[in-house]
Amino acid sequence: MKKKAVTLFLAITSFVLVLVGCSGGADEGSASQDEKTIEFMHLWPEGSSAKHHKIIEDIVADFESNNEDVNVEVEVLSNEQYKDKMKVLSTSNELPDVGMTWAAGYLEPYVEGNKFASLDDVLEGGLQDSFVSGTTEAYAIDGTTYGLPLELNVAPIYYNKSIFEENGLEVPQTYEEFKQVVATLEENGVEPIALGNKDRWTGSLWYMYMADRIGGPQALTEAINGSGSFEDPAFVEAAANIQELADMNAFNAGYNGLSDQEAKSMFMSGQAAMYMIGTWDLPNYTTNEDVPQEFRDSVGYFKFPTVDGQGDQSSFVGGPGVGLFVAENSEVKSEAKDFVSFFVEQWGERSVQDAGVIPATKVDAESMDLPKMYVDVLNDLNNASNITLFADVQMSPDAAEVHLNQIQALFGGEITPEEFAEAHQEAMSSEE
Repeated sequence: MKKKAVTLFLAITSFVLVLVGCSGGADEGSASQDEKTIEFMHLWPEGSSAKHHKIIEDIVADFESNNEDVNVEVEVLSNEQYKDKMKVLSTSNELPDVGMTWAAGYLEPYVEGNKFASLDDVLEGGLQDSFVSGTTEAYAIDGTTYGLPLELNVAPIYYNKSIFEENGLEVPQTYEEFKQVVATLEENGVEPIALGNKDRWTGSLWYMYMADRIGGPQALTEAINGSGSFEDPAFVEAAANIQELADMNAFNAGYNGLSDQEAKSMFMSGQAAMYMIGTWDLPNYTTNEDVPQEFRDSVGYFKFPTVDGQGDQSSFVGGPGVGLFVAENSEVKSEAKDFVSFFVEQWGERSVQDAGVIPATKVDAESMDLPKMYVDVLNDLNNASNITLFADVQMSPDAAEVHLNQIQALFGGEITPEEFAEAHQEAMSSEE
């Protein structure tokens, strides 16, 4: 009898536990239904991009703590894996709610396929004003913005202050002064400018600045999009000035056959006085302890000079790195846009201080403990009047190949400035 009673008790207890378990499961189910999940895919793995990865982890955690009904599910891939998966997910219409994209040419097919949502509404209410001038425009197609940039690089002219002092030189403000600096260095047996034009885009930087100063900050972009022409006299004059510098031996010997890495080595070993490269190289001149302190102390930078009284020195050549997109078919589009807005606002100062990134948003450099060169660059960007996106990035792949080949031919004296302009205009016209 006692055994039966025990058995009955256990049966009743089990039944009650089952009911409690079912009840708990129902509560959890309703809670999970209330919670929304944002799928976020990025390309900064912990192994290869530890600092970037940590910043993202912190931003995600902060967003979730501020939005208790939202969960951010993160997937991380390396750069090439990321690009490959984007293509696969795009064809199956399964893009993450939020992901990373590049500007201009990379962006276009996704916009044309209606894969990315407009972010114009996110930029309203003052967020647009937090970006450096010219950065969000690189993510706009037909006046609509489809990505919010996180990183930014511009290309100043770095110079060796010790070499300048030894040769009695000052930073040039005009093209005439710049040519005098080149002439003095060349006469004194010093390579004026380190250039590795085997990579071609390096020479394009020099040409783009010439075109910007002579033709104005919008000239190059307008020539590429068809509202202007490469046969405008400003582009011919810019090409002629490049050849003038080449004829003056402004660039190191054999520059068309040297890689950018080889040119960088020349500058960093003190064999050349000047070197133009993007601000992604800033750590080499500030915080990279593998680079001798003596060299880091001797490096400064200056803005590209005016040309014949023309040009705005606050107009830069450069462009944003990766940016954030929101998928057009996202089922949590509103929450995804809130996350993107929050991410951009948090990214700026954190990325500078923790990872040495130059962000696409304006930051108060004076309030942070940064090397002086970082502070100067950030202040310049806060006051930038324009940033012209790298020409080969703006162009279609076919047109970009024409541009880069023509750049090398121009520097090598194989074509005239007029032929250079004509070849570009033909490439642009063939795409209309």
